[in-house]
Amino acid sequence: MCANRPSTAPDFLLSRAHGSVRTQGAKTTFTDPWEAIDALKNGQVEMVVGALPFDRSAPAALTVPETIVRESGTLEPHPYYRIGQGSTLHASVYGFDPEPSEHLRRVEAAVETIRRSALNKVVLARAVDIEFNPPVDARLVGARLIDMSYTRDGFIADLTPAGKPGHMLVGSSTEVLVRREGNQVTSYPLAGSAARNIYDRDVDEAKGRALYESAKDLDEHAYVVDHIRDILTPLCTELEITDRPQLHKTNEMWHLATPIRGALKEPTPNALELALRLYPTPAVCGTPQDAAEALITTAESDRSFYAGTVGWCDCSGDGEYMVSIRCAEVNGEGTMARAWAGGGLVAESDPEAELEETSAKLRTIMRALGL
Repeated sequence: MCANRPSTAPDFLLSRAHGSVRTQGAKTTFTDPWEAIDALKNGQVEMVVGALPFDRSAPAALTVPETIVRESGTLEPHPYYRIGQGSTLHASVYGFDPEPSEHLRRVEAAVETIRRSALNKVVLARAVDIEFNPPVDARLVGARLIDMSYTRDGFIADLTPAGKPGHMLVGSSTEVLVRREGNQVTSYPLAGSAARNIYDRDVDEAKGRALYESAKDLDEHAYVVDHIRDILTPLCTELEITDRPQLHKTNEMWHLATPIRGALKEPTPNALELALRLYPTPAVCGTPQDAAEALITTAESDRSFYAGTVGWCDCSGDGEYMVSIRCAEVNGEGTMARAWAGGGLVAESDPEAELEETSAKLRTIMRALGL
């Protein structure tokens, strides 16, 4: 399958408009992110790349790469994955976890729990299992996601360090958990969503306007912004957060988004440390966090690295971490993958609409797989 894979094929990549990183090889690995932070702060390593799982007690997949390439803009997939031998992909759906009807039942139960308890918001996700014949190189999925992305965002992370040999997390997320550049810190949370209608511009724009005026979605978004504000305020000398979110669109979805920018105090935490403090946000978990996590653990199968974070941090402390959504985990043999999508639930949520929202969000990864 991979005999002719290009020599430049990365083990990790993060494609972003303002600058990208791709790496190869592993000098060493970490499953404990705090050990990685110490190694970075002590100048023992140049960069750490990889992913943190949704379950903060589970092993991380962090790598010290052998080679690092930085680009000034988004990444350009190799022709091998566009028109060459590596561009072929045949995928089929072979299962759901849970089935859509069961997810609907779980959403209904969760909304009732929110109405009767101290839980304000919870994000429930569902997964689709996919098989490949012949086996696929996960980098091909990454190349397709970058090519198909409205903003050309994409990521790939090798999950081998976490005890998943050859598994790769592949996705296209525009939700910035945190970015640090010098003493400047930024975040770009997305919460509150509506499926787009790309076939009728007037209907599509009406959907965006309705989302922007939705009290339910504005409340859902506010929980996320408040979470980030509470964590960053003690770390910053100044913090700028707009009073009202703006509309953000992908190929499939409208989202409410809030740009957040601050100036960090000395001593400044590095990007990985900031990511550990911030994740998982209410955008992918809920609030209060402990209650939301308990419900998710009870209701769902293991999320693995879905709804965690993926990114990089260098020894200067700079780096960037994306929320790992619109993603799939491809197994080491390239024969199977699991893709996830979730939706935030509050007391006013409509279960049928929430089920449709997960279907719309899954379209990002499903289109990349030709499904």
